[in-house]
Amino acid sequence: TLFRSIVPSGNETDCIYHNDVTYVTRDGVELKLQIITPFNLMKQGERFPLVVFVQGSAWFKQNCYMNVPQLARFTQRGYVAAIVEYRHSGIKPFPAQVQDAKTAVRFLRKNADKYGINPDQVFIWGDSSGGHTAVLAGLTCNDNILDTEDYKEFSCSVKGIIDYYGVTDITDPEGFPGAIMPQKADTPEGKLIGGYDINEHPELAAPTVAMNYISEDKEIPPVLIFHGTQDKLVSFGQSVKLYEKLVSCGKKVDFYAIKDADHGGPAFWSNEVLDIVERFINENK
Repeated sequence: TLFRSIVPSGNETDCIYHNDVTYVTRDGVELKLQIITPFNLMKQGERFPLVVFVQGSAWFKQNCYMNVPQLARFTQRGYVAAIVEYRHSGIKPFPAQVQDAKTAVRFLRKNADKYGINPDQVFIWGDSSGGHTAVLAGLTCNDNILDTEDYKEFSCSVKGIIDYYGVTDITDPEGFPGAIMPQKADTPEGKLIGGYDINEHPELAAPTVAMNYISEDKEIPPVLIFHGTQDKLVSFGQSVKLYEKLVSCGKKVDFYAIKDADHGGPAFWSNEVLDIVERFINENK
């Protein structure tokens, strides 16, 4: 015999990339989603859990194509992934970013049939400033705040929050170790609140602080946190603050320190880390 046979298991999954799907137009800007769906010719009509990913960018204009390859790998495990473009701080200050993330969740629920989404199994995930937006969208998903009226007939609730080295407190003077003069009006944190000095405008900064939305009597989705121990842009302590607040209020949270990792990089997309993310989703869906 000059050839060898391979018998497929039937569980192999490909994926389809739906690029630049407009989910809403605000301030004259069409906001897009990058949607990646599992595809298996042998198993049509399946519904999959959805992960809505918010790309980090210091709240500036995002490169929403950056993590398409990484999330395509995750999609092949049997998930729909959608990367959200939100109004950056040069267009609109906080809470526009959180509003847009919530609207994207609603839009995806509205179009669950089209993209093979199980609307009862939605998670939100983000990195860096995108982690900040994802955390706030998740913490307030059952509150009538930081939201809009678009697609309001559909819920923006999520079953869990996945936070990759996210900003949690822009008022923390030690929160940005790589910054020479953090929190000034022209820094990313200052521009997030409209181009103001953080220390001079605590009334504008306070609503951006994640811990201010956590209390013992409030229902909060489970949270999964990853942060590099050598992060030079967003201090490891930012995630420690979030973790300690959640624990003190009796909330469900897991925190993984990525030893010697800096701000992002391949360590966060290793199979070991993605296995933990997948387990978190499966335990909470």
